[in-house]
Amino acid sequence: MTGQPVDDEQPHRLLVPVLIGITAIVSIVSSLGAPLIPTVAKAFDVPLRDAQWSLTIALLSATVAAPVLGRLGDGPHRRTAIIGGLGIVFAGSVLAGLGSTMPLLLLGRAMQGIGLGLAPLAMAIARHHLPEDRAGEVIGVLSVTAAAGVGAGYPISGLIAERADVHTAFAFGGLVSGAALIAGVLVIPRSSGAQRAPLDLMGALVLAIGLSALLLAITQAGAQGVSTAWIVAFVVVSGLALSVWVRHQLAVDHPLVDLRQMRERAVVLTIVTALVLGFAMYMFLTLVTEFVQGSDGSAIQVSPLVAGLCLVPFSVFSVLASRTVRPLIPRVGTPALLAAGSAVITLGGIFYVEVHSALWHAFVAMGLIGLGFGWSFAALPMFLTKLVPKREIGSVLGFYQVVRYIGFTSGSALAGAILGHATAAGGRFPAVGGYAAALWVGVAASLGAVFLAIAVGRRSMASAPVESEPDRRAVIREAPSESVSN
Repeated sequence: MTGQPVDDEQPHRLLVPVLIGITAIVSIVSSLGAPLIPTVAKAFDVPLRDAQWSLTIALLSATVAAPVLGRLGDGPHRRTAIIGGLGIVFAGSVLAGLGSTMPLLLLGRAMQGIGLGLAPLAMAIARHHLPEDRAGEVIGVLSVTAAAGVGAGYPISGLIAERADVHTAFAFGGLVSGAALIAGVLVIPRSSGAQRAPLDLMGALVLAIGLSALLLAITQAGAQGVSTAWIVAFVVVSGLALSVWVRHQLAVDHPLVDLRQMRERAVVLTIVTALVLGFAMYMFLTLVTEFVQGSDGSAIQVSPLVAGLCLVPFSVFSVLASRTVRPLIPRVGTPALLAAGSAVITLGGIFYVEVHSALWHAFVAMGLIGLGFGWSFAALPMFLTKLVPKREIGSVLGFYQVVRYIGFTSGSALAGAILGHATAAGGRFPAVGGYAAALWVGVAASLGAVFLAIAVGRRSMASAPVESEPDRRAVIREAPSESVSN
């Protein structure tokens, strides 16, 4: 099926640019917190570790929202869910911009974080409303846009931190998310032909508890003043809750995430690759932007704005790379492109470990890393949608996003922990060796993704959606040389 969209209502001619715009905007809004953490601490007169929650709580809410919104993307409520999610992001931006206390700011940031969970919904809308050959390409672009938007949010945050205050930054989020909301109302089509399926509210609640406890353990592991007992308690609660969740998902008729799809080893390997690459991405984003702002023994000490600009090559090259996927896949295949992207990320990381004495070195490194992530994050969801039935695409993409966010959070947290240990007592900056050690961890992760991608390619020859035998044969043919065309 290559000529007609899947659902009843014909898609608007602006559907693809609106989906890309929505994904970029919610990623930018959700990433506003990272460079603003020192500003938040000063504005609300709280310790830096408490101000860190302005970023952490957005990632927490995104991690919980992604599978729920992904499941809604498999039913007739796709339009309602994405417009409702944008409404929450807009309201959260207004609350964070106007809130005069830290609790109000955190509530607003949690509402903004819901926006990161809209990416799987946008992918599901593309998959169900566009012709099949066009949908695969758009899904890849949306995946890259979600990552590029995070990179774009850093220089925007740096500019606002220098020229205005934290309230203005979050008010900016309200302006752009309001524009996205209006565009969604006007353009997103209804899905009257989609099959209605009940939402597993119990599964959503247990998953929220398990993931929240896990991410709390990860983010607090490197924080000062947090006892080991509390971290162990978070890990135990997370393990128990996630164990209950897995058993529940396997027992119910309409699970939040169909874990039976994980019987296919190619699906599991693809999900694990997303986790590892998400980990590596936030390691590099955190380390490079912090290193150029100062380290013990380094002459480079730039402003937050210039540090944020270092990520412009990351965003630009990741988007440009995603546009080359269509001609590359027929020649090399999706798994090979995923492996090549991971290899380029590895090279970018090694380059910056060895060459980091000038500011332009950071720009070159982030350009290479962005190029690699552009290929990898475009290839991952495209390949994943080939391995599962159409009725489960939204759910599996939601799970894919959850795994990426866990990787994002753990990569950022580990980078902070390593740099904390590399900072001398009373010192202002970590030692250069601390940055190097952390960068090598990111390099190791991206190198591991290369081998995982190779394994994905091998396993995909024996994996396919369970809907029909023709589908299985199609995927086997496409594994080495898929075709993506307009």
